[in-house]
Amino acid sequence: MKPLSLIVGNLGVNCYIPYCEETDQCAIIDPGDKADKILGLVQKNKLHPKYILLTHGHFDHIGAVKELKDKTGAQIGIHPGDAPMLLDPAKNLSIFTGGETVQVQADLMVEDGMILQIGNIHLKAIHTPGHTAGGLCYLGGGVLFTGDTLFAGSVGRTDLPGGSHSILIRSIQEKLMILQDDLVIYPGHGGLSTLGQERISNPFLQAGEDLDFE
Repeated sequence: MKPLSLIVGNLGVNCYIPYCEETDQCAIIDPGDKADKILGLVQKNKLHPKYILLTHGHFDHIGAVKELKDKTGAQIGIHPGDAPMLLDPAKNLSIFTGGETVQVQADLMVEDGMILQIGNIHLKAIHTPGHTAGGLCYLGGGVLFTGDTLFAGSVGRTDLPGGSHSILIRSIQEKLMILQDDLVIYPGHGGLSTLGQERISNPFLQAGEDLDFE
């Protein structure tokens, strides 16, 4: 699978649109801003959104959720651990940005191991807490959408409410590093990588970097 993508918002969030070529059904992952541009890309490719899938509940990943929901009817999916963030501008941090606040109700609680079908594509949800309590990655079609859990050469910040560096590293090591090396990583910010590349070169994942798990 090679998803459509675009960079949105002041913090440069990667919004991804995985889609099924046979049915034209799609999901929108982390629509952080610019609902019009996201919808334009969807319409240009004649796709039909089924889900709006969120890797976590921070404002920069959810800014366009409500407008896209209103215009497409797609179901909003998030892990139960982050669902309260969607309803509270203080928890999702949008109240501190000086712009519009975000407040929206989730439709679907995405649990660890849940399979989400998009046409003939299946995405498996992987709960990876650490950046937030309800952080999720989505696996399918030879790619791994990692949100702010794992980046090319780095990992997510853990100094915000609900964050824990030791839990994040454990999530990555126990949930992601057990997967095959050739998986292409599509992170929430920055460029692509592979799981194998991160295994050997990511400084946060080297042996002994963080053994004091909580």
